[in-house]
Parts: sequence; C-alpha cells; structure tokens
Amino acid sequence: MQIKEKKTDDLNLSLNVKLEKADWAEPRKKKLNSFRHKADIKGFRKGMAPMSLIERLYGGQAMAEVINELVGDALNKHIEKKKLEIIGEPLPSEKEIKNDWENGETLEFEYDLGLYPKVEVDVTAEDSIPYYKVKVTEAAKADFKKNLLKQFGTLVDGEALGEDDFMTADFEQGEHKVEDTYVALRSMANDDIKKQFVGIKPGEVRDVNVVETFANETDRASMLHLKKEELAELEPVWKMTVKSVKTFKDAEENQETYDKIFGKDAVKDAAGFDKKVAERLAEEYQAESDYRFGTDAREYLVKKADLKLPEAFIKRWLLAANEGKFTMEEIEKDFDAFMKDFRWDIVRGHIMKAHDLKVTKEDLEREARNFVNYQYAMYGLPSLPEEQTRESVNRLLADQQQARRIYEKAENDMVIDFVKNTATMAKKSISLEKMREMNK
Repeated sequence: MQIKEKKTDDLNLSLNVKLEKADWAEPRKKKLNSFRHKADIKGFRKGMAPMSLIERLYGGQAMAEVINELVGDALNKHIEKKKLEIIGEPLPSEKEIKNDWENGETLEFEYDLGLYPKVEVDVTAEDSIPYYKVKVTEAAKADFKKNLLKQFGTLVDGEALGEDDFMTADFEQGEHKVEDTYVALRSMANDDIKKQFVGIKPGEVRDVNVVETFANETDRASMLHLKKEELAELEPVWKMTVKSVKTFKDAEENQETYDKIFGKDAVKDAAGFDKKVAERLAEEYQAESDYRFGTDAREYLVKKADLKLPEAFIKRWLLAANEGKFTMEEIEKDFDAFMKDFRWDIVRGHIMKAHDLKVTKEDLEREARNFVNYQYAMYGLPSLPEEQTRESVNRLLADQQQARRIYEKAENDMVIDFVKNTATMAKKSISLEKMREMNK
C-alpha cells in the first residue's frame, strides 16, 4: 500500500491511496469466509454452502467492504501521523480514476481534504470595541411603572364591553345551551366584527353567527363546549345573552401592590418603587448592551483574524454530510451566514485554547439552569421547586444535541467575558430605540 500527498495550496490537499492485490486478497478471503458461516442458503446446511457459490453471491460486496476499510484506515493513519487539522471528512476526488475491479493487480483512489487555516489573532488592550449604554429616562420609568401596574391588575365587573375586555354569556340554540362561557373580543375574527360588540352591556340579547364571529374552529368548539365534529351538525346562529362584562383594572400604588411585585417589604413608598423600577430598567438595558457588545466583539475579531478557508471544499462537504437534506442551490443561498458562524467558531476555539479557558461542569449546569428558568418564566412561572428545576436541568444535559448547544453558549459567553475584561471598551451613549434597532 502506498499513500501520496499532494498539496494544492495552504488550504487544500489531496491524498492518493494505491492498493496492491496483496493488500486486499487475504482480508477479502476472510470476509467471504465470514459470509459463508452466516449464509443460510436453500439446499445447503447453514455455513456449508460451497465457496464458489459464496463468491458468486457475495464477492462484490466483500470486495467493496474490504476496500472501504483499507482506504479508510490508510487515510485516518496518515491524517493522524501528519497531524493534519482537517475540516469535516475526506471527500472522494472529483477527478475520475478508472480501476479494473475484476482483474486489476492494483487499485487507486484519490481523496480531497480541506485544511483549517493557521489562526493568528489575540485580544489586547489595544483592541477597541464599542460598548453602547442606554440611559434610564423618566419617560421609560413611567412606561415601565404603567405596565407593571397593568400586569398586576385585577379583573373586575364593567358596565360596557371595551376592546380589551371579556364577557360571560349564555349561548342557546334549540336544546343546546351553554352557560357562563367566557368570550374575549381579541378572539373574534376581525376588527369590523369586534366593533359590533364594543359597548355591549350585561343583559343584552343578540343573535350571533358564531362561524363568522369566531373564525378559529378550535376556539369556537371550546366556547360552545362541543367537539369539532359536532359543530357542523348545528346551525351557525346562536342566541347570546350577556351575563357580565369583565375588565382589567390596573393595580393601585400601595403596599399590597409593592409586595406582590417585589416581595414583602422590599419597597415601602413611591421613592422606593421609583428606585426599583430604575434598577430593573438598568438590568434590561445592561442585557441589551452586553448582547450588542458580544455581537460587535465577534465581528471585530473575525475581521481581525481575516481567515481564509477552502470554501469550494466546504460546500462539497456540506452537501455530502447532509445528503438528501439540502441541494447545492440551498447551500449556496445560506453559505455566507454559515461561513460567518464557522469563522467565529474557529476564532473562539483559538482564544479558548490560547488562554487556557475551560468550560466546567458547573458552567454547563449554570447555563442549563438559566435556560430552564427562562423557559418556565415564558409560561408565567418565575420560580419552581428546586427538585423540579434540577430534574429539568439533568434532562436537558442528557440530550446530546441540547447539551452541545448549551456548551457552545457557555464557551461563547466565556470568550466574550474574556474580551470584555481584556480589550478597551469604547463607551458610547445611545437611545433605547436605536439600540433595539441594532439588536434586531
């Protein structure tokens, strides 16, 4: 067996593997014997079929498997011996090589390899990266207070239905009657229909075409306490009797409200409320600023590294690795975005290694816990019992795909923190609107 290396340039390499008959003859014979022992062929006892028949039935398969094993092993050993840092996997060369599989004494194969570039980038105090800060304004505090009081408001009886209100109503059609079902204006089909209900008062009776008024079949079935298939059997017009109107009333600024929002006695007066609101806004703005800095730092370092990559090879590798999932046209369409992330992955890995940064088990658990808490908060559950949180964290980290994503997030945060503490942050003031426009 011979293996020859041909370097096209610093990023592309081809390996030519030449096999002699002596390389595959004995392994092929062993492979055929293995097939013979397992073969269950009609007319012969298991494992006793003549070798000539096994050769005829399995000769080609045995040859292909042996050659694949020999070539794969040769490639892996050469890559390991030469310490080649390759992208993805070796790909069969697009250059056609003709082999005589029936009578040839030698077989020749050629593979293309894409190589990682040498990374020469570091972070020092001479690197200046913008850090945008948003000032907490009185107008922002007023809006935040208003939203908090609305969020912690209560549902009370109203005199007439408003655009954001609910009503309870009875629906009746023949023998079918549904009592005290909730109806929200926002569940109605369109604005023109909603306007017809604004101002309705308790006690009013109307004939309502529920199909036109409530376009969502699932919502309509739930409201009428019916199964979807039962809806079609009934007429669309129902008699609706309004029982009550429910409207949200903003919470009042008092000690009870302060305790609901911030915890017992954390805030005791309007000045304390104002201070807490300012702190929460500052935390939100800090998160926006940190996100922007991370994005800018990433783009700055990728540009500074100026990595050249074997792009033609990478496109071929993506197509082969995702066989059947994507066409080359689809890969081309998203290729720039992929390469942007790929270059950052290389730079990030280089910085981690150069400065001996390591993601620990504690880092992964903390990141997973943050993700779990964020998910539950999205469903209105700001805190969970510790045992339930721990189970969710363990389940998340046991999922290989999720664990990899969490690891990458932890590694990314670690590198950005390192950059923040090493580079010079050029602080700049910016409006919240401009910041959020940049962060879209």
